Amino acid sequence: MGGGTAGWLTAARLAFDHRADQNDGLSVTLIESPDVGPIGVGEGSWPTLRMTLREIGVSEMEFIRCCDVSFKQASKFVAWRTGQSDDYYYHPFTPPEGALALDLNRAWLKHQADKPFAFAVSAQAQLCESGLAPKQIQTPEYAAFSNYGYHLDAGKFGQFLQRHCVEKLGVKYIQDHIVQVNPGADGAIESLTCRASGEVEADLFVDCSGGAGLLIDKHFNAPFIDRSEVLFNNRAMAVQVPYDTPDQDIQSSTLSTAQSAGWIWDIGLQSRRGLGYVYSDAHISKEEVWETLKTYIKQSTKQVDIEALKPRDLSFRPGYRSTPWVKNCVAVGMSAGFIEPLEASAIAMVEICSKTISNELPASKRAMEIVAERFNTRFVQRWESIIDFLKLHYYLSEREDSAYWRDNKRASSVPDSLKDLLELWRHQIPSTADFQHILELFGPPSYQYVLYGMGYKPEERITASRRDNDELALRNFQQIETTLQKGLRGLPSNRALLKAIVSQ
Repeated sequence: MGGGTAGWLTAARLAFDHRADQNDGLSVTLIESPDVGPIGVGEGSWPTLRMTLREIGVSEMEFIRCCDVSFKQASKFVAWRTGQSDDYYYHPFTPPEGALALDLNRAWLKHQADKPFAFAVSAQAQLCESGLAPKQIQTPEYAAFSNYGYHLDAGKFGQFLQRHCVEKLGVKYIQDHIVQVNPGADGAIESLTCRASGEVEADLFVDCSGGAGLLIDKHFNAPFIDRSEVLFNNRAMAVQVPYDTPDQDIQSSTLSTAQSAGWIWDIGLQSRRGLGYVYSDAHISKEEVWETLKTYIKQSTKQVDIEALKPRDLSFRPGYRSTPWVKNCVAVGMSAGFIEPLEASAIAMVEICSKTISNELPASKRAMEIVAERFNTRFVQRWESIIDFLKLHYYLSEREDSAYWRDNKRASSVPDSLKDLLELWRHQIPSTADFQHILELFGPPSYQYVLYGMGYKPEERITASRRDNDELALRNFQQIETTLQKGLRGLPSNRALLKAIVSQ
């Protein structure tokens, strides 16, 4: 139920894995209301989307041409630590080189302290800073010199997936408005009644109706866990900004610039930029947000008529469903939960949800109860782990220039789970031992980039460790420099590679 990125990606995963195009395959139907359009704002993804698209049989070149796609290799955080314009760090998609063999933070401080952490332990930060693409035009689809995800037009992406699902994967498509949910004697959903198409029966219903949660919330009243006491942002003002010239450079990362009451995202697609101010309405007014956005746009463009732009102000409640799977209904996407756009976890969570449902597709009602209980436990843990990671960005900040940043430093706003991790990391670097969940979105490499990018310093170790290996560390740093020079010599710019792909 519901289209958009969540609905069509889930339909694609189920249809591909379970051969919906075959007579003996799973029957997958997507119902999308003509009265409700997609939100169409989210434009950032993780490298997991590369794997998902390849697995469901999508041509990467066609995807890039149809969805205004550009390459994303990192997130770049500006003014998060001190608030100064020269304060920035990177969270690249390539893990730190040698992290499994070395105590990397101490090796960096000993041998490469003149460089920011991300620049010392990976070539990718400098490649992004140079505006370079993650591969060459002759590189095969989905292969790469540097790990990458995508920036994309969410509206075009939904339409692209719809065509792929219907034409190639065997998904049945009903464009109709649902007027009634019909439960059975046991409380499970038996069917949905559509305004024009009548009754549609199914064994499993996937609620991808966005924030409305028409099945999981309106019908089943699944509890919502509000986490606004940890993460304060609850609104976003988004606007599309044209380039000054058709050949303007396209940045290789999502640019996240901290503001007095939130942060601005800046994403370059092929044809335009997508900008938005994510903010807490308890700390700033909508009018102040728009003035701040206009100032930001003026500083980054010369020819755009700012007064002609049409911003959209969106609201959300940071949190998640504690039981996203109830009886024979499972929520995916914003119907299951949404925290905030920082670090672009929304599409990745859709991918994980849909893959989990597909892998564990229950064959009976009893099996569905078991799968649902397990699913709910795992996804509560995942939501909480995302909250920990996002809170880290705010809590480590040294900014004291507004109530927003001071409030984010309050110990009462920090989850105990994050406090425990930070206590551990005073003495050791983040490792796999700290993360017990499979398909973890943000593991040790992500935490290392944010921790050390924000200036977090472990205490000196009292005893020696075999992971303090100077010879190995120097070889490691030399290999990173060799990789960097190879990339600087051989990689085209983001814009040049995208133009070459589109012109093929």
